[in-house]
Amino acid sequence: MTTVLTTDHPAWQTTPTGTTVRALRSGPGLWVASWSTDGLTMTCTDGAEDTKPRTITTDPHTLGGTAPAALRAGLCQVGPGLRIPNPSLWDAITTAVLRQVVRAGQARKVYRAWCATHGTRVDTVHGPLAVAPAPGAVLELADEQFTAVGAKFHRTALQGAARAYLEHADTWQQLAPAELAAALVGVPRIGPWTAAAAAADFSGDFTHYPHADLAVRTWAARIAPEYPWPTADTNKKTEAAFGAHWHDIADDGRQLHTLTLSTLTWGAHAHTDQPGGCPTHRP
Repeated sequence: MTTVLTTDHPAWQTTPTGTTVRALRSGPGLWVASWSTDGLTMTCTDGAEDTKPRTITTDPHTLGGTAPAALRAGLCQVGPGLRIPNPSLWDAITTAVLRQVVRAGQARKVYRAWCATHGTRVDTVHGPLAVAPAPGAVLELADEQFTAVGAKFHRTALQGAARAYLEHADTWQQLAPAELAAALVGVPRIGPWTAAAAAADFSGDFTHYPHADLAVRTWAARIAPEYPWPTADTNKKTEAAFGAHWHDIADDGRQLHTLTLSTLTWGAHAHTDQPGGCPTHRP
């Protein structure tokens, strides 16, 4: 059975030759991950190699019978997914903050400009890549430097997150996903959606993802259009209804993780111009 790469993180980009690549920081090392017909390759380009990024696999064939049959069938057509949990909590927080308010396509554009302009450059055989600027560097940026890359709206959230990260990073990185999300909510302009998205990205546990996210709602409705999903609009009550229903169709926490991450994997591989992220993410 063919495994596909889960490319929900905005760092992933596809080269003209069809290779999917990403730079990422893991501990003291800078790594380049590449995915091709030969599978996943990870190479340390700078720093220590002792914290190689880990991977997780998700197989929709293991979903129980409580999930709608059409949804299970659609997810199984894509097959098992392989994802790299974000080894950098700071990048996970940065990514979630930059997804606030904007559509998925715009968030990818801003994230890549943010990293390329203010982050650390990584020269690879696939061309230049970059990782996000460190929290200390973020605090040194002038207001106009946020504006220049399209992150004017996110400036105060990024600066507040950077200050909090420098103070609490050692503790945060030891927390369980639910505890981490709860801690992040205490940072100004980081609300439940941003905190849960960052915790899921970092831990790789999508049991704690914000399941009422428009990405999940959009792809679920696309996969199983005849199923009576709660109406997918921006009404808060509707979001809550969908989130509760999503929990109901998963047998347990592990099934909830598989259902959510497999749906996001399906969306990443869907050939559509439909935005895959919510245009109005709350903090």
